[in-house]
Amino acid sequence: MMTIAFGCVVIALFFPYLFTILAKRAKPGYNNHYPRDYLASLDGWPKRAHCVQMNSFEAFPAFAAGVIIAHLQGAPQHTVDMLAMAFIVLRIIYALFYLTDKASLRSLAWALGFVCTLSLYFV
Repeated sequence: MMTIAFGCVVIALFFPYLFTILAKRAKPGYNNHYPRDYLASLDGWPKRAHCVQMNSFEAFPAFAAGVIIAHLQGAPQHTVDMLAMAFIVLRIIYALFYLTDKASLRSLAWALGFVCTLSLYFV
């Protein structure tokens, strides 16, 4: 059965791809033969979009595993759903703060999202 938390896992799965599309379309000259060279040449908000993409890939496995582990352990579904939704909202806020170069607020949003992920392992 698709719970809200499992739906949040699906949403989180698409975050890296959304931000890589933003980064790759930010300026002309994208070269699909050497995409990493192109991404390494970015600066400003496009470079930060690429960083959001990389961090989204890093955050996804622990979040997805946390949702699955909480489900397998019989954690209260409402609690798991709330933590998963909070993670998604915080990841959106994190991305917005990253794109707009608000480093301290970005770090706070990241930390709160990480707390949500850790909490999934202990509910």
